[in-house]
Amino acid sequence: MAEEEPSHRLLEAAVAFGRVLRGAGLSVGTERLVGFARALEELDVGRREDVYWAGRITLTSRPEDVEVYDRAFEVFWERGAEEAPPRRREAELRIPESEDSVMPAKETVEPDERGEEAVGLRYSPVEVLRKKDFALYSPEEFAELQRLLADLRLSGALRRTRRLEPARRGRHDPRRTMRSAMRTGGETVRHRFRRAKDQPRRVVLLCDVSGSMAPYSRALLRFLHAGVISGGRFEAFSVGTRLTRITRELSTRDPDRALRQATGAVRDLSGGTRLGDALKEFVDRWGQRGMARGAVVVILSDGWDRGDVAVLAEQMRRIRRLAYRVIWVNPLKATPGYQPLAAGMAAALPYVDVFLSGHNFESLEELARAVAAAAENGRR
Repeated sequence: MAEEEPSHRLLEAAVAFGRVLRGAGLSVGTERLVGFARALEELDVGRREDVYWAGRITLTSRPEDVEVYDRAFEVFWERGAEEAPPRRREAELRIPESEDSVMPAKETVEPDERGEEAVGLRYSPVEVLRKKDFALYSPEEFAELQRLLADLRLSGALRRTRRLEPARRGRHDPRRTMRSAMRTGGETVRHRFRRAKDQPRRVVLLCDVSGSMAPYSRALLRFLHAGVISGGRFEAFSVGTRLTRITRELSTRDPDRALRQATGAVRDLSGGTRLGDALKEFVDRWGQRGMARGAVVVILSDGWDRGDVAVLAEQMRRIRRLAYRVIWVNPLKATPGYQPLAAGMAAALPYVDVFLSGHNFESLEELARAVAAAAENGRR
């Protein structure tokens, strides 16, 4: 006899719970959710412990999944199974009203010490979004990402210029001191000083838009847009089979319009990768003419290169000599056990000062700090 299908209500609850798990960054397929619903049919859903272990056994496969599962379970089932009646078929499990992966923060009402109701924040979906891999983002989450990026402060590391500005201490300024003395009958009441002015360095962002970077290109281009409109000295380029300058296209405040303009200007979107040739064009045409001199150069790429690896190594050496700091951002670095085995990545690493992942918002915050940081090795 054919195996009985799980009841509609239990399957609906399992699917809703799966949405919460996926929103928290846990990959849960349809087959696992059906298995979870079947397990609930054989258990007493009035017991929280039974529901917990049914989900943990069927919906997780790695030790690192357990922490995410526990957090999602607490959010989703916090008032479910323990309050349900003991009759298995009539038990109703709570289902979130919204299907969006970006949900409002969860509130719980609990009695305080005086027996009055107190509202406490139990769960913040923004925190989940900060840690979630960009490759798993939904369209709604990309909209939320733009709001997070709007709060990210982007600027290059400070450099000391030849221009001087007034200061309390520093080099004596005889001209301003004499002008001040003229207001007091020639008596020098206060000496004036000046010092070299600090200003942010230029930041050059080169983003790989090849097919292998497709799951991350959209989020990283949004990061480029946030940098260009920040008011700092940012330059943006796309890198694939060719080099395309997209600073002007990303300069509009509207993020969706900026991305449409940028992707429209990039003719090799989701194509192949010739990193070495593209970097050579950047150094020859832009870098050694001043754009890369003393700048922070950020390359966002997985390191897969179909061109000559020797060309890539030579161009990285040239960039290293010109730039104040070279940062490489590779989303694959976040993969457990990652090793830079790609020939392009291995050839570039000796010339990189900072190697980051850039696979989620938290790693982009780390990138922003690295861009603004002073060099540890005392380079220019």
